[in-house]
Amino acid sequence: MVDVIAIGAHPDDVEISMGGTIGKLVRRGAKVGLLDLTDGEPTPIGSPEIRAGEMRRAAEVLGAEWRITLDLPNRYLFDTVDNRQKVAAVFREHRPRIIVCPHWDDYHPDHIQAHRLCVAARFYGKLTKTDMPGEPYFVPKVLFMGLMHLQYAFKPSFIVGLDEQDFLAKADAIRCYESQFAARTWLADRIETHARYWGSLIGQPYGEPFASKEELGLDSFDALL
Repeated sequence: MVDVIAIGAHPDDVEISMGGTIGKLVRRGAKVGLLDLTDGEPTPIGSPEIRAGEMRRAAEVLGAEWRITLDLPNRYLFDTVDNRQKVAAVFREHRPRIIVCPHWDDYHPDHIQAHRLCVAARFYGKLTKTDMPGEPYFVPKVLFMGLMHLQYAFKPSFIVGLDEQDFLAKADAIRCYESQFAARTWLADRIETHARYWGSLIGQPYGEPFASKEELGLDSFDALL
């Protein structure tokens, strides 16, 4: 069992979107698993072997319990019944309290399909009389992370504040993907600018935004301090 499963359409999606939050959760004792729906290949630079090593190192940097990469096709990712069952099987096996997947509004077709796929798989996880492995399980909470393909600042439900240590963990994890980002020197600046923007809205050095379609509850006002 894990507390949180962070889900990306491609390797590096979760690191870019919520790497600081993952590192912060792990340091506070939470168990976090990472689920990539595809291996991200083909890309202009890289190979399945190179990408596998990069994603493994990034997971180690963040302290994830495990990283699972499904065999769904990059560039041709779709919300199908078979794919729903593959994702739901992960939920049924690891029984997270929270899943975090891509926001519903994005320019990348894989990210849009990943959103639909994960939401449907959450429902499929509770099905009985099915040949899916594992016992029925319905994930209590689903949250959505914002990816950088958006060209506007979406309205989040909340922002997780990050300090310097949190952001450095995020940056170190992203740097593991050398094949993808070594030639894109501008990307690191853009990621930091986004993180500083979100943090500025809540009086923190950095931040990462999240959305929820469901109402969120707090035990007390302490969570807002």
